[in-house]
Amino acid sequence: MEAVIIVLELIVVLGAIVMGTRSSGVALGLWGGAGVAVLVFVFGEDVGAPPVDALLIVLSVVLASSMMQAAGGIDWMVTIAAKLIESRPKQITLIAPLVSFLFSVGAGTSNILYPLLPVIYDVSYKNGVRPSRPLSLSVVSTGVALACSPVSAAMAAMVTLTDVSPYDFELIDIIKITFPAAVIGIIVSSFAVNRLGKELADDPEVQAKLKSGELAGPGAATTTELVSTKTGRNAALIFLAGVLAIVIFGLFKEIRPEAADGSPLGMTPIIEMLMFLVGTLILLVCRPNVADVPTSTVFRAGMVSAIALFGLAWLTDTFISAHLELITSTVGDLVSAAPWIFALGVFLVCVLTTSQSTATRTIVPIGLAAGIAPGLLTGMWAGAFAGIYLLPTNGSQIAAANFDLSGSTKLGTKLVDHSFFLPTIILAVTTIIAGAIFGVVLG
Repeated sequence: MEAVIIVLELIVVLGAIVMGTRSSGVALGLWGGAGVAVLVFVFGEDVGAPPVDALLIVLSVVLASSMMQAAGGIDWMVTIAAKLIESRPKQITLIAPLVSFLFSVGAGTSNILYPLLPVIYDVSYKNGVRPSRPLSLSVVSTGVALACSPVSAAMAAMVTLTDVSPYDFELIDIIKITFPAAVIGIIVSSFAVNRLGKELADDPEVQAKLKSGELAGPGAATTTELVSTKTGRNAALIFLAGVLAIVIFGLFKEIRPEAADGSPLGMTPIIEMLMFLVGTLILLVCRPNVADVPTSTVFRAGMVSAIALFGLAWLTDTFISAHLELITSTVGDLVSAAPWIFALGVFLVCVLTTSQSTATRTIVPIGLAAGIAPGLLTGMWAGAFAGIYLLPTNGSQIAAANFDLSGSTKLGTKLVDHSFFLPTIILAVTTIIAGAIFGVVLG
């Protein structure tokens, strides 16, 4: 009878994820909360703990980054990124993904990629590089970037799971594994992606567009003009200084304030306080229009992520807490024998939900309960984030295809024949392997 109940509850959990995925956005949170109600009222389980700490980090970071965007900080960061991409045009399949990755790490969001897409297209097309190569890998690189950012929603979810007893695996312990693993994954992937697809001169579709006049020659391509301001620069520098301060507090426990028990204060409240301080400084120094904050793209995306995280994380915590002993004894043996199954789980949830924070709160507790070492778990967790781009349904994928006037970047018709499919698999595998190695050595 107990086995039947567990199976039925698991169906409820998976059903809520599937139904939320079908509607996407805030529906993920709604279905997650509805699933909690079913588990509690129908099956009589104790209600799980909602991810309060993770939500507070997300809210504080979203507020600070939205203030930065309202002040023009995102625009300034984009102009700097564009200059870096244009500096090495022949190596754009490597440079563009690395720059997209680094700026997504700093901003804590992949939204910074959108204004860079026309720049990446223009530079690659001008220099005879098939645009789908740098465009596809740049998009996918922003996925793993959120496993390396101190101020991403996914990192907020991860820190609140690992920076507790008995793991005591803090923010800096995570970043020192995920960051080098992702960089290595991007570099290795760029060599493989640079061989995907035909050269422009050999592509009959591109040549047909050139002959018909539908596509202008490479000499006619002009980089989209980007505008930045001194106010935007100041806002971005204040925000990045806050990110740097978080890293420093993570590195040096001795400089942190003391908690009530005399131990160094944990990173969760420090991140929240610093982000509120950053937002306030941007308000005082840059004086953005506060009324623009709730309508900014960063704010809207952040709120959607927070709602999805709330509902689904609450649902999975309720289910896992009710059957922790069974999960530890059964799934633990399976994952211990084949740890890659954990990475596959994170990858698949990323595919289904297109949310790294949701995948983190859904699968990481199972991996920790199963006994995977935090270092190894962290390394595989980072690479699996590429999974959000396995299907061509993400906004940045659609935007990349639209900006590619040559038509080399395709969304496909069969779910697996799009330009992002192989770059997603390649980056996920290379980063997971590198992350597993760093996790074992540094964890």
